[in-house]
Amino acid sequence: MPYASIDDLPSSVQAHLPSHAQEIYRSAFNHAWTEYGGEEATAHRVAWAAVKRRYRKDGDEWVPRSDLPD
Repeated sequence: MPYASIDDLPSSVQAHLPSHAQEIYRSAFNHAWTEYGGEEATAHRVAWAAVKRRYRKDGDEWVPRSDLPD
């Protein structure tokens, strides 16, 4: 099921990602949900991949990637 807002995301996503990364996750999940016909596991994998393109984990914290072009 697509997420209407970041408040609807799984608690594990909300607890670990900064708000901008949560927006990326939500958007990517919703798009993948539609694209792949409601395949929830696939949509979650796509969403995490989208987050990892913009953020990296530094210890226990997700931080913006510094290796991205401006």
